[in-house]
Amino acid sequence: MHALFDRNWKGLGIDLSPVSLPHAVRMFSCVGCFWVLLSSALVAICSFSFISPAWVVKDHLKNKDSVSFGLLWHCSESLDHMYKCYTFGGLGKFQEIPSSSWQTSAVLCSGGCALLAVSSLLAIITIFLPGGACERRICTLAGYMQMAAVFIMASGLLVYPIGLNSNLVKSFCGDSDIYYAGECQIGWGYMLAIVGVMLTLFLPFFAKYAPKEQLSPTPLPTLL
Repeated sequence: MHALFDRNWKGLGIDLSPVSLPHAVRMFSCVGCFWVLLSSALVAICSFSFISPAWVVKDHLKNKDSVSFGLLWHCSESLDHMYKCYTFGGLGKFQEIPSSSWQTSAVLCSGGCALLAVSSLLAIITIFLPGGACERRICTLAGYMQMAAVFIMASGLLVYPIGLNSNLVKSFCGDSDIYYAGECQIGWGYMLAIVGVMLTLFLPFFAKYAPKEQLSPTPLPTLL
């Protein structure tokens, strides 16, 4: 019966032998989606830590106000819990940041965050691209940008403690010096920035495996 059926179809010029269709491509890659989510989260962490005023903090001590310093902000809290924050020199007066090392750190950290944000945007774009050479090139470019962002931001974090010997910090933290905060201590903003940079180290690795995989060809009858 099956042989008769096959002969009938062959008589009509139809070949039922399986052939391979062009490779079907997955719409999403699990590694790619995780890479995009982690990249976006680290951009948020980087930006939040960058504007945080809690890189160096001093709690209430001997009936004195608590103070905190960030890259761009100086905040104080009085004993009656009145919290006030000020920018260093105001907007447009970057040169009035109290230490040249803090100015360098601000440039490096902001540049690293901007580079990380651009790479995150490229990662999002790859979700909507079909698998292929173009997608792989964009993933590779984003991975290199993220690696560069790691080194730039890490350099900014290493430079920042050099500014602890500035006159402004010494007026609040006592006998502070390079890499020594005196009566102050490292705040959560600086620690958050360190954690963000450490996690960013993994992004280039995920970028390598982010491109979508190709499915195995599916057999399907074809008409001749």
